[in-house]
Amino acid sequence: MKLLTQAIRNSLPSLGSSERLPHDQIVVHTKFFTPDSSWTWYAVEFDGDNTFFGLVSGFEVELGYWNLSEMEAARGPLGLPVERDLWVKPAPLSQIPEYARWVGAT
Repeated sequence: MKLLTQAIRNSLPSLGSSERLPHDQIVVHTKFFTPDSSWTWYAVEFDGDNTFFGLVSGFEVELGYWNLSEMEAARGPLGLPVERDLWVKPAPLSQIPEYARWVGAT
């Protein structure tokens, strides 16, 4: 599966573009996950080449940066690659369940 299509690449804002926005106005454009573990990445911004910014849910939940090349090379404990959620629609960051855990709402 191709993790980043041209359409998604074009829809992602550039790095830093949502820096001053309240979290309820920041939009998650796509979701990546490991099907054989609990890691999930919600992409908010992209540098156009390799670096994403968004919400990462793994050992902890945090906002941070990650690389497309590292996701493409990563494998879960059963050897499965990272996948893109084909059904996710753009939504405010504040509507992502992991976000509620990050801000301490649940």
